[in-house]
Amino acid sequence: MDWYAGVSAPVQALLAGCFTWGLTALGASGVFLAKRPEQKKLDVMLGFAGGVMIAASFWSLLAPAISISEELGYPGWLPPFIGFLMGGISMRLIDMLMPHLHPAMAETEPDGPPSRMKRTTLLVLAITIHNIPEGMAVGVAFGAIGIMPEATLSGAIALAAGIGLQNFPEGLAVSMPLRREGLSRQKAFLYGQLSAVVEPVFALLGAVLVQVARPMLPYALAYAAGAMIFVVVEEVVPESQSSGNGDLATMGVLFGFAVMMVMDVALG
Repeated sequence: MDWYAGVSAPVQALLAGCFTWGLTALGASGVFLAKRPEQKKLDVMLGFAGGVMIAASFWSLLAPAISISEELGYPGWLPPFIGFLMGGISMRLIDMLMPHLHPAMAETEPDGPPSRMKRTTLLVLAITIHNIPEGMAVGVAFGAIGIMPEATLSGAIALAAGIGLQNFPEGLAVSMPLRREGLSRQKAFLYGQLSAVVEPVFALLGAVLVQVARPMLPYALAYAAGAMIFVVVEEVVPESQSSGNGDLATMGVLFGFAVMMVMDVALG
């Protein structure tokens, strides 16, 4: 790990974003399985992903944003409040302005403005949109290292690992609906993993922006948290509950939250 510590924060963020992208691809490769995984397992995995994202939003993003706000002389609650709401609002605006089709809504009408895009394109767009805050969260966490004592390399790595863990079932949740839409296994895998290509891009962007504008750090951390919570509530949890396995999916949320909490506290 010494070699990694010697790499600049933006490059660290880029590598971490590539890692989370890679785990999405690994999950998407499940489309090559001879038999589709049992729906109960998929719902538990999605619940787990939601729990990881909720825990990461607080332990890795909001809590440091509060501490950093106080160190910078701001009211401890103000930047997190503003950033958190702006993160959620921005994701809502993107949802309103860009046509997309959620995997759990594959048999219904697309969200957003009318579009003549193929349903497969709309499916990929939905997950691509929701991968943006994950990449930002990773980038902000790495960009904050060395700027504030609360931001540590181990904590940023824990966040990237947690997001990577939840990306695995997410990749599967994308490729399987694409396969049902009639795509070949190869194309379903290709488009499924491409949905996370934005993560290394936004990880790099987040790290650079934080290092250029230090006073924006608590806002940026809270912004990523708000965007991630929006994704969990609007997409991940409803999808995990949509097939009648709500209790199992909820247990997955609890377990995912607990695992991410332990990772962040133990490593951060």
